[in-house]
Formats: sequence, C-alpha cells, structure tokens
Amino acid sequence: MLSLNTNAAALSAQNSVGSTQKALSTSMTRLGTSYRVNSAMDDAAGLQIATRLNAQTRGMAVAQRNTQNGISMMQTAEGAFTEVTNILLRMKDLATEAANGASNADDKTAMQSEFDQLGRELSNIVKNTKFGGQSLFDVGTNAAAVTGGTSTFGATAGVTFQIGSAAAETMVVNVSASVAALTNDAGGLGALSATYRTTATGTTVGTELTATANATITLVDTALTSVGTVRSALGAASNRLEHVYNNLANMKTNTEQARGRIMDVDYASETA
Repeated sequence: MLSLNTNAAALSAQNSVGSTQKALSTSMTRLGTSYRVNSAMDDAAGLQIATRLNAQTRGMAVAQRNTQNGISMMQTAEGAFTEVTNILLRMKDLATEAANGASNADDKTAMQSEFDQLGRELSNIVKNTKFGGQSLFDVGTNAAAVTGGTSTFGATAGVTFQIGSAAAETMVVNVSASVAALTNDAGGLGALSATYRTTATGTTVGTELTATANATITLVDTALTSVGTVRSALGAASNRLEHVYNNLANMKTNTEQARGRIMDVDYASETA
C-alpha cells in the first residue's frame, strides 16, 4: 500500500535506529563502568543479591583485620610474659643461691637488693604493658577489673573479638582467672615479692632471701606455673585466630567471585 501521509518504512527505520541506539548506549555504559548492572533497571534481583554479597565481603575484610589486630595484641602480652619468665628464672637463681649455707648475711643482703629490683621491674612490666594505649594487665584490684578498670585481659567478661561480618560471629578470650591468679597483689607475683606490690620506687626492701630463701624457691615455681598458664591460653587463642583468618580469606575470595559473576560486564559480548 502506498501512503502519502504516513511513511511506514521511515517509522520502522526510526524505531530500529532508536532501539539500536539504546542498546549501544547501554553497552557503552557497561564498557565504561566495567559493570553489567549499573542500576536496578539492569537487573533488579541481581543487584539485590550482589549488594548482599558485597556487604558480606566488606565485613569479612574488616574481620580479617580484626583477627590480625587480636593476634598482635596477644603477641604483645606474650612478649611481656617472656620477659617476666626470664626475670622469674633469675629470681629462682638468687633464691637457690641464698638458700645455700655457704652464703653469709652480706651475700644474702646483696642478693636481696637485686631481688628487690627484679620485683619492681615485674610490677613495671605488668602495669605498663599496653596495646593501643590500653593496659593489658595491671597490679592490684585493677588486675581483675570488671567495669571501668584498666586491665584488658583481667576483665571478668574477657575480651571479645569480632571475627565475621555477622553480629553473632564473635570470639571471646577469657583469661581473667589466670591473670588474677598471677598479677593480683595476692597472686603469684605478689606473694613472691614485696616490692612487686608496692608503688614505691626504691624505699621498700623485702626479706625473701635474707629470711625465707628456701620458701621463696617454691613461690617462684608457683609464679612460673601461673605465667605458663596464661601464656598457653593466649597462645591457643592466637592459633585459633590464625585459622579464623585463613577461613575468612577463603570465604571472601569465593564471595567476591560470586558477586563478580553478577556485576561484572562481559567485554566480548558488549563489544560485539
């Protein structure tokens, strides 16, 4: 049919050109952004799924940093206890020597002087070992603080690490009982040395070697056992966090791949 008013062929051509231009514009946008889905119009369901996967991926990335920070915190504590162990071993050497009948009063006084200084350094390490400005331990009542205290590992509720993207994915490290048994004034270190308990810098003098050297050997052994208990608990927690990190890395990789299959553009298809 020949029509003078309506050019059907031209209308069809315009419609075809419009559709092609729209498809070209969409392809150019996808190639420019590298995403197949740039708005909800492109794939409403896919965008919702991809957003959920992205939220999970980002949460796991932060959780990975959390686990590494947790390991660093416990390694800081481990380093402090390594030095505490060295000091205790030296204290035991002094106590063993002072308990010998060949050591006279002057010898014991000299050894007591060193013993007192070691006790003060134990107190200094316990009070001033910090991570991010926060004390990990403390001497006295704060060593087992519950609320408002300054002791991270002494808190009765323990330390909670966020190890996943969901609120329920947490890990609690609670060594408060072991820490209290070691760092409190009445704990293993406090019972061992009078200078550990005092806040004075040099005025207090103990009698651990001048009066009760043989009994002090047992007190050092008790303190060493308490230190070992705390160190083993922190080491076990650190090992668990390493496994948490590895699992998070696996989940994050696969989640990112799943999101990529939804969101990433197919360059070959769009270029064609």
